[in-house]
Amino acid sequence: MEHTAQLIAKDLLKIKAVFFRPEEPFTWASGIKSPVYCDNRLTLTAPAVRSDVENALADMIRREYPDCQVLMGTSTAGIAHAAITAHILGLPMGYVRSGSKDHGRQNQIEGRLEPGQKVVVVEDLISTGGSVIEVVNVLRDAGAEVLGIVSIFTYGMKKGLERLAAAQVRNVSLTNFDAIAQVAAQEAYIKPEDIDRLLAFRDNPSDESWMGGNK
Repeated sequence: MEHTAQLIAKDLLKIKAVFFRPEEPFTWASGIKSPVYCDNRLTLTAPAVRSDVENALADMIRREYPDCQVLMGTSTAGIAHAAITAHILGLPMGYVRSGSKDHGRQNQIEGRLEPGQKVVVVEDLISTGGSVIEVVNVLRDAGAEVLGIVSIFTYGMKKGLERLAAAQVRNVSLTNFDAIAQVAAQEAYIKPEDIDRLLAFRDNPSDESWMGGNK
């Protein structure tokens, strides 16, 4: 697992899917100011990295969720990863919309899902965990047995970990915030002294004192 975390971290950094701006933080939709932004959609346009990611997701599902019967992607970022990984594993795949359609069959779950089927949710990244837990709840309401989540990257934030625990759902990620920070420092994407600032953000995003770390 540690080798995979380092490999995927290097891959994401190599294709510039991870952006560092500790001096000029990104603002998330939630209002949180972050020194890091991770855009895993860029893996889809980098074939070698895409291969690493999808094969690693398939290996993780085989190892962590051997009873999986169906993969369900989150909309929209998890859809392509769920489709490619399902192809590798020879499993059915679908995805969950953020809301029901207002036309046709008014589906929120796309693809065939039978009550009692064992599902793994495929997500691209997890921060505070709210959106992926909504997907888990939709699947549970439809009668699925959600074995857990696989994701490419997790920030490992306390709020996200607490939400996942409260929802009684397990997540396993290919790489994480700590691995990204360490590899970024080793390969000179950031200064070694920036690691403490990044981890201070991860541990308590609401405390913005990390922003003045090098001033």
